[in-house]
Formats: sequence, structure tokens, C-alpha cells
Amino acid sequence: MDLRFQQAPAAEWQANTVLLFNFKDEAVTESIPNLSETIPWITITPAIQDAKGEKNQVTVAYGHPSIPLPRAIIVGLGERKSFTLKVLRDAVKTAALKCRELKVDTCAIPVETIDTIDEENAVLIEEAVASALIALHTYDALKTTQKEPAHTPRWMGLLSSEENFPDELHAAARRGEAAAAGVNYTRDLVNAPANVITPAVLAEKAEELGKKYNFKRTILGRKEIEKAGMGAFMSVAAGSDAEPKFIVLEHAPKGTETDDPIVFVGKGVTFDTGGISLKPSLGMHEMKCDMGGAGAVFGLFEALGNSDIERRVIGITPCTDNMPSSTATHPGDVVTSLNGKTIEVINTDAEGRLILVDALTYAQNEFKPAALINLATLTGACVVALGAHAAAVFSTDDELSKTITDTGELVGDRYWPMPLWDSYFETLKSDVADMKNVGSREGGAIHAALFLKQFVEKDVRWAHLDIAGPAYNTKGGATGFGVRTLLEIVRKGV
Repeated sequence: MDLRFQQAPAAEWQANTVLLFNFKDEAVTESIPNLSETIPWITITPAIQDAKGEKNQVTVAYGHPSIPLPRAIIVGLGERKSFTLKVLRDAVKTAALKCRELKVDTCAIPVETIDTIDEENAVLIEEAVASALIALHTYDALKTTQKEPAHTPRWMGLLSSEENFPDELHAAARRGEAAAAGVNYTRDLVNAPANVITPAVLAEKAEELGKKYNFKRTILGRKEIEKAGMGAFMSVAAGSDAEPKFIVLEHAPKGTETDDPIVFVGKGVTFDTGGISLKPSLGMHEMKCDMGGAGAVFGLFEALGNSDIERRVIGITPCTDNMPSSTATHPGDVVTSLNGKTIEVINTDAEGRLILVDALTYAQNEFKPAALINLATLTGACVVALGAHAAAVFSTDDELSKTITDTGELVGDRYWPMPLWDSYFETLKSDVADMKNVGSREGGAIHAALFLKQFVEKDVRWAHLDIAGPAYNTKGGATGFGVRTLLEIVRKGV
């Protein structure tokens, strides 16, 4: 769906359907005071009496088909005092899906209606655009019997009666468009089955992004990874015939090439059987989503390619699948990581942390991170602790942790800070190596984070995001969780 901007007197606005929003216990004309001037027919249509403003209540009103904006979809926002950005995102999503149901050809939002919601209208415009584009995106690339794809309006317009469309609102809309592009890119990667998205295909995707947006890229294959000394990473890849890939993308606009970068590391296990420590078969098909962290990093770079952010950013994604075979790592094997520490592999299904530690070491060896943030669908224990709708933040830097949680709240990604208690490391101690890759069952998410911490230098601002819960859900598939958080962190800096 394209995004368009119209600046003209209200009588000249063009779209098949206008999207409006009203608060509970307020007449539509009260929630949108200038409605009689911009869309005069709607003030006399009987349907307006049905728009009570209840949260996500939908009212459809019709005018004469020959007039501008002949149809209106009005969505309730609930009580004004309880309004949040999430309320707006949900309302816009509801409106967008109603457009799909009605097979709307073109739709538009008058920015004047947004002005009446809150003074921070640029933020609202950004969120509205992003929400609509995310809501209408579908993954149906592999369907062949579908008669026609899910309907999407040809374009969504933003309407302004000012002589020139306000620059700050134009920029905000484009930010929302870029954010949605990144989220939807990630969703497509994570939704695709493991025979479609392999480590080699992710390397091809990195090349495509690099060529399209002029990103520097470094891609290592099996021989280069082994030569580099990434023994922890290779212990996971050992059981698979698929070529592992260690992928590095760099966004460095002119003038930022020597700046200390923000470095993001994403877990890229394209399919996780558990290895020799085999998972139960029930639900295993969803383990295509175990590259959700890498997917979010790729989505970030798609968004950066559609933005004008002048900041140096590095994305590192170690990519492999985790398979059982005669060459797979055995439980009890000891492997040597890139930084020289030895690891006793107690459970081959705790593989994500093994590929991450070599990537974290690489990031610190090759770059001087202003901040180092890794994200991964790492532990089921995190889902037990926080449920399916929140990610955990483990960090050695309280300010960085707060930045992540506050940023997530702004863009609709929910995080909760979790502890890094050193005493919990006792259960990770090994009799034959420097450490084990798993500790006791209790506090599993904390043990995983403490394991990663052993590979981060003390002076590095580091955070680990366990996104196992919100990255994917059985009913709706991949969510693109994390992309908007990373993008906003890059935009504002750390």
C-alpha cells in the first residue's frame, strides 16, 4: 500500500474512504471539532449516532458516492483520559482491517482529526502510518490455491487543508513507513519455513540489502568461521550439512565511518531440532522462528535503508540450523569459544547462547561498541516468567536498560528488566571446563543471560534481550518484535 499526501481545501480531498477516531462519551463532532467543515455530510448522517467511542467500536457511514470522501470508518478510542499510543495503534489496526473487509480502494486520514487527540501529533501520525501498514501486511508467498491475495487498499492518504503539508508531519509519516517496512521484512523472514530461509539464503538477503542500500557486508562461511576460532558457533553447526553463515552488515553514512557504532547481535538459528538433545515433536514445526533475533537485525537494516539516520550501526547475525547427526556435538563435549574460554555442552538444545558468545566476542574484537545489544529467542524459561507478550532485558548498564524499556513502551514493544545475580553462576560451573552451557532448571533465563555475560568485557555497555515470548505466536505468526525498538534506539542514540 502506497502512502500519499494531499494538501488542499477539504472540499477537494480525494479518497474512497476517510478514517476517523472518536472518544467515548463525546459526540463525534466534539472529538473532531472541525468535522462540519471538512466532511459536512457526516454531521447529518444517522449512522453518526451509533459511534459511541467505545474502544475499537467500528461505525461505517455513507454519503453520496459522487462527493469527496463518500464513506467514513469511525473507530472508538475509549475514554480520553485513558488514551495511549497503544490505543491509537489498536484503533488504526481495526480501521485498516475494516478497509480490507469492505475492499476499500483508497483510504485517508485527515491530520486535523489527529490534532484533536493530542498535541504530539507527529508521534501520532508516525504510529498511525506504521500500524496501518503492519496490520495489512500478509505472508502468502507460498500459497498457490488462493483465488486472490488478501485485499489491500491501493493507497492511504494523509490529508491537510493547510497550504503546504506540514514538514514535521510528512517526516513523521515517512518514519512510520520505514518502521513498518522493517517490521514486515522481519515477519516475512521469520514466517518462511526453514527450507526456504536457510543460512545461505540469509547471506543472499544480506547481499541484497547491501547492494540496495550501500551497506558494507562481511559474510563468513564454514571454513572462515572455523579458521577464525569460533568453536562455540561451530559446535552448533556441526550436525548440519547446511553451510553456516556469519553475517556482518554495516550502516555508516558519510562522516560516521570512524564513530563508535551501536552493535546489534541477533541469534540466527534457522531451525532448531535441539540437536542430539532432541526436542519433542509436538510444536517443533514452529522452530523456524528461532532466527527471530537475526530477523529483527535484518529488519532494522531494511528500515535504515529507508531512513536518513546519520549514525554508524553494525548488525551481526550468526546463522545455522541445529540438527542431530553422526557429526553433531554430543552432550558432554567441551568446545573452545572465540575468546578462548571452554564450555561443557550439557544440553545441545541450549544452542543459541553458544552461537551468540562468539558473535559477542567478534563484535568487541572488531569494533568499539558505543553499546552492544543482542537479541534472541533464547529461553522457554523467559516465556514462563513473563508470558508471551513481553521480552526480558538483562543489562550491565542501568541507563541502557531503561533506554530499552522506555523506547519499547513508546513503539509498542514491551520489556521487563531482569536480574543478573552473580551467585546464580554457581550452577553453571563445570568440573571439566570453564563453564557449562546450562545451569539448574529454576531461573533458566537468568542462567542464560549470565552465561552470555561471561563473554562481555566489563567496560562494555551491554544488554541481552530475550524475545522468546513476543517474537512469534501460534495464531498470528511472526510479529517483527524488536525492530522498532532497535530503530528508535539508533535514531535517538545511546
